[in-house]
Amino acid sequence: MAQKISFFFLGLKDHEGFFRKMTKLILNEMPKAGYSSILNDFVESNFFVIDGDSLLVTCLCVKSFKWGQNLHFFYLVECYLVDLMSNGGQFAVVFFKDAEYAYFDFPELLPLRTALILHLQHNTNVDVQTEFSGCLSQDWKLYLEQHYPYFLIVSEEGLSDLQTHLFNFLIIHSWGMKVNVVLSSGHESDTLRLYAHTMESTDRNQTFSKENEAVIQSAYKSLIQHLEERRISALAPHFEHLKWNDMMKEACQTLFLLQCLWPEGSDIQHVLCVTSCSLSLRMYHRILVHSNCLSLQEVEDFCRLRCLCVAFQLHLPLSQRACSRVITCSWLWDSDSFLKMNKWCEHFILSNLNVLGCWNLNLNHVSDLYDEQLLKNIAFYYEFESTQEPHLNLGDSIRRDYEHLWNVVSHLVKEFDVGKCFPLRTTRRPFLGQKKSVIQEISLEKMPSVGFIPMTSSVIDEFVGDMMKDLPILKSDDPVVPSQFKEKTSDELLHWHAQRLVSDDYDRIKCHIDEQSRDPHVLDFLKKSQDNQQFYGKSLESISTKVIVTQTTQPKEDSSDASGKILQNTKPSKITKKNNNNKKKSFLKEDQNKDQQKDDLLFSIEEEMKMNLHSGIRKLEEYLTSCASNSVKFGVEILGLIACFKAWKEHCQGEGKISKDLSIAVQMMKRIHSLLERYPEILEAEHHQYIAKCLKYLGFNDLANSLDPTLMIGDDKKKKKYSIDIGPARFQLQYMGHYLIRDERKNPDPRIQDFIPNTWQRELLDVVDKNESAVIVAPVSAGKTYASYYCMEKVLRESDDGVVVYIAPAKSLVGQVAATVENRFTKALPAGRTLCGAFTRDYRHNVLNCQVLITVPECFEILLLAPHRQKWVERIRYVIFDEVHYLGREVGAKFWELLLVIIRCPFLVLSATINNPTLLTEWLQSVKQYWKQADKIMEEKFISEKQADKCLNFLRDNSYKNQSYEVRLVLCEERDNDLEKHICSVKHDDVYFDHFHPCAALTTDTIEKYGFPPDLILTPQESIQLYDTMAHVWEAWPRAQELCPEEFILFKNKIVIKKLDARKYEENLKAELTNWIKNGKVKRVLKNLSPDSLSSSEDMVKMFPLLVEKLRQMDKLPAIFFLLLAVTEYEFSLLKSLFFLNNSIKKKPKRAEKLERKLMYRAEYINFLENLKILEISEDHTYADVKALHTEITRDKVRLTRNGKELKALAQRGIGYHHSGMYFKEKEFVEILFVKGLIRVVTATGTLASGIHMPCKSVVFAQDSVYLDALNYRQMSGRAGRRGQDLLGNVYFFDIPLPKIKRLLASGVPELREQFPLSITLVLRLMLLASKGDDPEDTKAKVLSVLKHSLLSFKRPRAMKTLKLYFLFSLQLLIKEDYLNKNGNPKKFAGLASYLHGHEPSNLVFVNFLKRGLFHNLCKPAWKGAQRFSQDVMEKLVLVLANLFARKYIPAKFQNADLSFPQSKVILAELPEDFKAALHEYNLAVMKDFASFLLIASKSVNMKNEYQLPLSRIKFTGKQCEDSQLVSHLMSYKEGRAAVSPFVCLSGNTDNDLLRPETVNQVILRTIGVSGTQAPLLWPWKLDNRGRRMPLNAYALNFYQHNCLTRLDQTNGMRMGQLLKCLKDFAFNIQAISDSLSELCENEHDNVVLAFKQLSQTFYEKLEEMQTQMHQNHLK
Repeated sequence: MAQKISFFFLGLKDHEGFFRKMTKLILNEMPKAGYSSILNDFVESNFFVIDGDSLLVTCLCVKSFKWGQNLHFFYLVECYLVDLMSNGGQFAVVFFKDAEYAYFDFPELLPLRTALILHLQHNTNVDVQTEFSGCLSQDWKLYLEQHYPYFLIVSEEGLSDLQTHLFNFLIIHSWGMKVNVVLSSGHESDTLRLYAHTMESTDRNQTFSKENEAVIQSAYKSLIQHLEERRISALAPHFEHLKWNDMMKEACQTLFLLQCLWPEGSDIQHVLCVTSCSLSLRMYHRILVHSNCLSLQEVEDFCRLRCLCVAFQLHLPLSQRACSRVITCSWLWDSDSFLKMNKWCEHFILSNLNVLGCWNLNLNHVSDLYDEQLLKNIAFYYEFESTQEPHLNLGDSIRRDYEHLWNVVSHLVKEFDVGKCFPLRTTRRPFLGQKKSVIQEISLEKMPSVGFIPMTSSVIDEFVGDMMKDLPILKSDDPVVPSQFKEKTSDELLHWHAQRLVSDDYDRIKCHIDEQSRDPHVLDFLKKSQDNQQFYGKSLESISTKVIVTQTTQPKEDSSDASGKILQNTKPSKITKKNNNNKKKSFLKEDQNKDQQKDDLLFSIEEEMKMNLHSGIRKLEEYLTSCASNSVKFGVEILGLIACFKAWKEHCQGEGKISKDLSIAVQMMKRIHSLLERYPEILEAEHHQYIAKCLKYLGFNDLANSLDPTLMIGDDKKKKKYSIDIGPARFQLQYMGHYLIRDERKNPDPRIQDFIPNTWQRELLDVVDKNESAVIVAPVSAGKTYASYYCMEKVLRESDDGVVVYIAPAKSLVGQVAATVENRFTKALPAGRTLCGAFTRDYRHNVLNCQVLITVPECFEILLLAPHRQKWVERIRYVIFDEVHYLGREVGAKFWELLLVIIRCPFLVLSATINNPTLLTEWLQSVKQYWKQADKIMEEKFISEKQADKCLNFLRDNSYKNQSYEVRLVLCEERDNDLEKHICSVKHDDVYFDHFHPCAALTTDTIEKYGFPPDLILTPQESIQLYDTMAHVWEAWPRAQELCPEEFILFKNKIVIKKLDARKYEENLKAELTNWIKNGKVKRVLKNLSPDSLSSSEDMVKMFPLLVEKLRQMDKLPAIFFLLLAVTEYEFSLLKSLFFLNNSIKKKPKRAEKLERKLMYRAEYINFLENLKILEISEDHTYADVKALHTEITRDKVRLTRNGKELKALAQRGIGYHHSGMYFKEKEFVEILFVKGLIRVVTATGTLASGIHMPCKSVVFAQDSVYLDALNYRQMSGRAGRRGQDLLGNVYFFDIPLPKIKRLLASGVPELREQFPLSITLVLRLMLLASKGDDPEDTKAKVLSVLKHSLLSFKRPRAMKTLKLYFLFSLQLLIKEDYLNKNGNPKKFAGLASYLHGHEPSNLVFVNFLKRGLFHNLCKPAWKGAQRFSQDVMEKLVLVLANLFARKYIPAKFQNADLSFPQSKVILAELPEDFKAALHEYNLAVMKDFASFLLIASKSVNMKNEYQLPLSRIKFTGKQCEDSQLVSHLMSYKEGRAAVSPFVCLSGNTDNDLLRPETVNQVILRTIGVSGTQAPLLWPWKLDNRGRRMPLNAYALNFYQHNCLTRLDQTNGMRMGQLLKCLKDFAFNIQAISDSLSELCENEHDNVVLAFKQLSQTFYEKLEEMQTQMHQNHLK
């Protein structure tokens, strides 16, 4: 303890070693930082925190910003925050009090910081927190615990080393609190995402924080103490003996004096100007003035200039100020010294504004308190220009305001006379230093000529023809027109077939067997594969296979089989009579057997109910499910009611005297509900009397009398003996909630045999029958997928040619759906055709010859955009999009949108989580209307041109069966079962469960602003709990009686309360609670509903097995336990613990205890699984049914897989795991056993959230993660409650912070958000499709549909105009790069660039390098005639390719790290000089084209929106000042500021800055709707917003050189799983390029072709060798 205390007596120097240690830890973590979207796909559920000082420093260091331009600074801040908000971010900005100390060396930033706080507090809705003293304070710690932010945005570097230390403390403390850190620099945003570096809170970081807690406290205290001491030294030069508190008093006094002068109030610009100038003058007059400083008269002149500057700011609109000259000279030392003093005074004034109380102070323009460029302009004019030119007038309005300001300053300065307003300069001493070039010249020579190369094609003319006539077109002799420059193609490429289209991924993706082969072995393999698929499908659902017969096929009348030949001489009449007699006897015997079986079964059920009511009832309900006869069901129900009534009476006469078991009463009421609701036509008077008697015994007298008024029961004492003492309505809601009958259709639908569909499901059937399209939004497990299978069946029946395509969101779902289809349907098809096929990036099977294709979006896009596959596309009759909410997600979003607009056929769009389905439906309807018009035009064209054959083909292919163009919206708002949420707490080394009421997740503000989330549904029990809480909070509640369950209008005297009645009651309670907001009682209601704070253990892993065991005891298994991070040692330790918990049910064998002690590492874990064979597996030692499980495991499905033995050993204990890194067979193994109920505990990652069929009784969120957002929560929790088995699903939160739980439940269902739909390569692919397609009119219509119908431009004409301009920019670039000619037809290497479309802009750069001959220059063989290349050549080739296709960025600050190994092992080296020069030339050309595009696009921008701050919407518009000659003189630079924001012009930025990679995104006009990310630029490094280089990670090159993943994991900072995936992708790209080059070059001995073949082979060999070694280590 003494050692810990001693730390607090150490000074700053004593802690320098710890500061270095802290810095080293943070720098070493930087290579591990993931550069990805910091806001998940739907982040509404995730709250995060921004450190205010990090925000300030980040915006100050932006490359385009010049200090002193306050308005530009606030524009940058608001842009930063708007980017976060527009991507769904919910955050708070925190300014720590201690952090202010870091600015004492930068007094000009103190008033800026204070103004920023005031601006965010008063002019925006941003949550600003300023009450925390520091990041180590208890209040801040409590805040983190209460709010549990998703992450903290903080800067990794400050303006000084001391501020950097402060940021480091904040990072370390956040890690210690399990909060991830996002670096504020290096952000990059696009339409949907905001990308940044995330440094996660790992165990190592948490341990560092915990182990050094005392040192951290001591070091932080010494740092703050040192900063406080610096405050004294910072004030002394300006105020001498005056202390901080003295200056605060002086500031207060000045403000009080002003308040007396202006009692009516004023705005902040007037107030700060007069108070800071007067305070500065008074203080300057009071202190001792040194001889080398400004005189008092000179200071007065400076203050006059300051007042005039403010008058300019008050009167000049931003449009005029943006044209200001840029003065490059600096303040002289003495002027700068006084300016700093003035800034100190501004800070003191702003810090004391609160003393003005309720004085009317307008803070709207607190963002525009200082404009240094304007001040310099005025000072420069009066120092150097006013004497040389005729005197320029100020203008009346500016003059009046200036005089007013100076007169107030005179009144506030009592100590001396400050002089008159004019002249402004009474002294001659200059304030500015003079240089040769004082005024910055704006040169537009670098800017490209604005104009478009003339081009034409049917697609171009129709899409942008209306715009082309208004745009500048370049003449044919312009140097940028292709005919005027030579093609830059290497001589080595002259003999290449550069115009050839390369094969696509369909051709290259492996097919395990030849689908057309007639080889017996192949056919046998196909038969076994089909059997396996059907077995897999049968395991997933118990549905019999349906034989499909094509409607057009007529059965043959004559049979030619053997049996026909034998019977051909027999007389037909005798055969028929004999057969009929045999059938009658058979049917009679079968009926007798069935009757006997039924009687035996009913007798056994009756006997079971006598012995054990509950198990008997379960058997009875199982019988009712399988029985088809209503009369038999009715009899069984009566039998059940009699048994329940008898059991109730016996119970009340015995144990019930003390405490009644209401479960018996529940079962009795269930039978009554069923009889009255389902069999009213069978019920007779005697039945009504018996039911009434049962109700009387339960104490429901009014209900009984409504059935039988004559019924009498004994005395009151007898009544009380049997009564449950609860009102009937409350009893039904509180105890029978999940049993309440739903309003269901009773009439069967002949189209569905397995169940009676609901109304919305019948609507879906109608949609498919009419060939319509539909958007289907229904909760998880609501039964929407069945429509997909009905659609498949329809297409299968109609012909043998039609195809239905099912789009799964992820490849993990493809195999499961394919297996289900194989199980559901079978069909005899012509030779060469098959029923089902699959296509993913890993494999393909029967893709083009199947009728039902299961695929993923990116693979379907390959088929749709392939020009030579359009004949197959014409066969598509329906497309089914499952989980269409991926349309708004980061991964794959671009594919979904393109697919939806390019298909001609009807479609079904399925999702459980869309908040704006109406918008989606309207958008898709507009697409369908386009296709309706396009089809009509094509039909008329064929008829007019008398092309009868084409017309018939067109009608057959595109309008078969009267295709409809309608898009319906089909909604289902209710699940088939309720969900209850529970919180798991750890107390006294035990796990406890607390029910979590959904309303407890809400706040008063949420209800007032947004109402109740539409999917926040209460169970009937929760509605009762809400009513009781409301009645308790407000005892005099006027509507308490009206909303009392027994008096509620829909419940009163109602025997059968239905689910719909309970839902209406819930709606009434929610509406009433909303009305309570006015009386302030809602907060108390929500507080009373909230559970107590969570209590947890330090090691929740150890408590996990106890949780599982508790769930087993409560009969809540099977369960899925979601661990959203990838499978780690954490998950394996959970599984290990489960084993030993199971073994602990009985006394553990000694060998097991020995294993437990040894089990520490992964290798020992595998050994442990092997040694499990020594432990006897009994029923008490497993969650599985051992006997049933044994037969499944012996099917040997996973024998040869990597984790096969492990999975089998786990399965024997009823345990499994499921994640994306498993082989397909391994996942299939777990899925089958789980669905069959043989595995009952599964730990899983987010792969199960994408539609995998694994329903369960309970879902447990057992690990928090950044990926646990509102969308994933809904998808995962929806697995709870098995359809047809569980009436209630359970969701448990284990080790999830309470604030996070509340946000997950309270967040609304995410909305689909649009994205920028075009890219250069997509335009190239579309033009290829248009020019190479088999049917020009068809492909043209498809291309135009993609271009015209983006979600971004739907109902947004301005966005459509931007897209058209971007399309033109893309065409211009493709023409200049020689991919297209002026008619839009493909040229050299267009096929290669389009094949590599997933890697833009690297694909364009690669082709550029190839055309220039750089690869031929590099790939020189070891000696002449050799076909092998040296290691040096191969490493250089990997270096080039890594710069193109293995781009993983590292934060710029990492370059300061002091590592124990060379940085070259982490940071990728630069390109070779020739490649580097070529890349620079490419980038410059693209940048000029992009700037030209921006200049043209800027002409259509509504500039009114550009003159307001993007977040606060404060406008800086107004009438331009035309009566001032001085204004006209100073604001005369209007050229070169057309395409940049007027805010950034205040810092001297011009259109030339569009050519600078570090500034383009910062200066571009925001309302253009395009960012620099849309330009296909590939810089050797990325520049963060400070202009610092963010280097690339060298992981790919390091792997090639050293072939060791472990070393890469340690040096390059990437996790093993992430590293392996990146290396596989890199190897795949090399292989793809190698194959493409081989196709384009017929010369097998071409050096480039040979080099890439060698590299591809070598890289794959290294990868295989490494994976083999990993597998061997795994087995060891």
